[in-house]
Amino acid sequence: MVYPNQKGPPAAQGKTQLIVFFKERLAFLSVPKTGTTAYEKALAPRADMVISDPPMLKHAPVYRYNRFIRPMFLKVCDAELELMAVMREPISWLGSWYRYRQRPFMKGKPNNTFGITFDEFVLAYMKGDKPGFADVGSQLKFMETQPNGTGITHHFRYEDQTRLRRFLEERLDVMLTLGQENVSPKMELTLSPNVKKRFRRKFAAEFELYESIT
Repeated sequence: MVYPNQKGPPAAQGKTQLIVFFKERLAFLSVPKTGTTAYEKALAPRADMVISDPPMLKHAPVYRYNRFIRPMFLKVCDAELELMAVMREPISWLGSWYRYRQRPFMKGKPNNTFGITFDEFVLAYMKGDKPGFADVGSQLKFMETQPNGTGITHHFRYEDQTRLRRFLEERLDVMLTLGQENVSPKMELTLSPNVKKRFRRKFAAEFELYESIT
């Protein structure tokens, strides 16, 4: 659902969503599994537009924002928005997906990771034709700059919550009170050295982008 001048129902405010602050010319893109739901929930009442459904829009990557959402603001409002997004360390990001798909509600669903080791999950993710349980997209692809120059203006590391919070509070002139939202089950995950080496080599560009975020 899309809520212009966000005063939508409380239920919508607890969901992962893309949020827009028109006066500040800022759109907060929702990269899955990067811990932004708490920020989005806290900021939804402050936003001018909230997209909470369908998933292909609430999790709109840069290329979809560029194609469908950017033209609306550019043509109707003559406004170009800056984009912000959070990126998680690539192995930790896959670990969050792996744990998420072991939640009780995933039992019986084809994409669950029950009975699959983390090594097996990462190896499956590395395949060209990924099995459903490991088909979780790419942070790099999500944030890829488009040929017309549309891209992420403000990158943040998931692991640097202080910088992310400070930016939002200063840019939006708010004080944030955050809860825990959409948290995956806790479990200790490690990759075997060989799988880690192969993964880092195959997805070097993901690590390069992550390490470029100061």
